[in-house]
Amino acid sequence: MVSLSLEGQVALISGGSRGIGAETVRLFRQAGAKVVFNYRQARDQAMVLAEECGGTSECVAVQQDLSSARDGRELIAAGVEHFGRLDALVVNHGIWPPQDAPIASMSEQQWDHTMAVNLDSVFGLVQAAVAQFQRQRAVHRDGTNAAGHIVLISSTAGQRGEAFHADYAVSKGAIISLTKSLSSELAGEGIYVNCVAPGWVATDMSAATLADPASRNRILSTIPLGRVATPHEIAAPVLFLCTSHAGFISGEVFNVNGGAVLVG
Repeated sequence: MVSLSLEGQVALISGGSRGIGAETVRLFRQAGAKVVFNYRQARDQAMVLAEECGGTSECVAVQQDLSSARDGRELIAAGVEHFGRLDALVVNHGIWPPQDAPIASMSEQQWDHTMAVNLDSVFGLVQAAVAQFQRQRAVHRDGTNAAGHIVLISSTAGQRGEAFHADYAVSKGAIISLTKSLSSELAGEGIYVNCVAPGWVATDMSAATLADPASRNRILSTIPLGRVATPHEIAAPVLFLCTSHAGFISGEVFNVNGGAVLVG
């Protein structure tokens, strides 16, 4: 029997209260990891999920805004304080302003806020996680020299761009560049850094767009599989990349988009 096990490990998943994040929390718990995740406003959802996944001894929800590097560092500190260590970081949170914003009229406030949430806080999370991994210098039970795993969530928009959503596309393109830079810097220390780049997924963030028949038909016409993904179909590759089965994968952009964007 092949097992995707994270038994004995601790994972922190940002934006874990709903959508892809919540499904990732569930999968990591099923794989045996203790999990910390944050929420911003959805407290009730977060508490229900944490209880579903074993309660505070196994899964803890932390209220933490993520719009600055300091916020990211504070979330890592909270997770380490609760469980005493960190083995995997999944950077899942992010915003996608749903209204079209032509670059000629996009407000500086929108641009700055998207970058703050989608990039500045990511810097803080990664910086603090890497420092924790380096302190631990762990050798996992599977015998690999894995000091830690980082999986960053990008998007198809980060690879092909997205008209009228340049702020989001730029931030997700930067995530891909960050993945490659960190892998080059950290792989020799046993810190694995990879990226999962989803296409359209049935989540709260995309619900309004997918509910519009014209928008939905246009989107589906670009996806060879003819449908959007479920959150589980994104969470599963994230889990795989944090296990020993991905022991020779670092710096990779794992595309999960139904064939919509075929890139290396």
